[in-house]
Amino acid sequence: MSELSGSLFQQSLLEKEYSPHFFAYYYKQWEHYTMPYHQHNSTEIMYVISGSCTVEVRSGTGGEERFRLKRSELIILDANVPHRLIVEPDTACRMLNVEFGFAEHKGVVPSLSSLAREEGDLADFLQKPFISLVLSDPEEVFHVLKALVLELDQHGKEGGSLVQLLFAELLLRLSRLRRERLVASQQPSQLYVRRAVEFLHQNYDRSLQASEVAAAVNVHPGYLHRIFKAQTGRTLTDYLNLLRMEKAKMLLAQSEIPVAEIADYVGISSRQYFHLLFKKYAGVTPVEYRNAIERYSWSDNSLISDER
Repeated sequence: MSELSGSLFQQSLLEKEYSPHFFAYYYKQWEHYTMPYHQHNSTEIMYVISGSCTVEVRSGTGGEERFRLKRSELIILDANVPHRLIVEPDTACRMLNVEFGFAEHKGVVPSLSSLAREEGDLADFLQKPFISLVLSDPEEVFHVLKALVLELDQHGKEGGSLVQLLFAELLLRLSRLRRERLVASQQPSQLYVRRAVEFLHQNYDRSLQASEVAAAVNVHPGYLHRIFKAQTGRTLTDYLNLLRMEKAKMLLAQSEIPVAEIADYVGISSRQYFHLLFKKYAGVTPVEYRNAIERYSWSDNSLISDER
């Protein structure tokens, strides 16, 4: 098996066909521990599940950086970078780790170069080298990393198609987080709006106040109102109502849930208010919308039967 260096930043990864090769993967609870400086020919991801720790990193010029990590933060260390972990006295840190390099591609999952050609964020990620990178994770990376480690535990370092798929998703999520971090450092309002939109999509099915959305993205409600309207062209309330009505349309068209109960599914406690909103956004009542969908479906089925 032909292997490359374990670094993420090699031109061959973008030009030829390579897949991940794993060296280590584990959960570990560290308590009052100082690791000696070490390095290895593999990229390492250290993810803090709970507690806190410090990671010290030495650069090629002999300088040293200290990174204080807390829950839901991770550090990516490139291959052959000297580093060590420090967990202070009376402190515990539970971590999820994976160390990997690259080997000649095999299997049905797209190679790293194929993914990079399709995903601009990943291509950009692989062409901007770093010796270490700290990212804050909104728990998107954690679930993929956890699934990857569990799959490797069951099937070994070679893994299979699912391991390669999970690794591909992991790199895509990391590359997007890095891009978001760069955008946030230049235009933080874009990141706040994107996080607000994600929060609305995850919580539209319950009662929501603008103050709760603002708290979820750590900004003042008034500021969020201004930047949200400027970037989406809609107020928070209008965006939420539109989202709820689109979900209501889907449920009316694709389920047999009684019309009277649809309001509850989309987070509106008043059925009368739901009917008024639906008429405003759809131009018809919920009953009229479902009847129209059913008539259209019946007409289509009849045409199909006649053609046969």
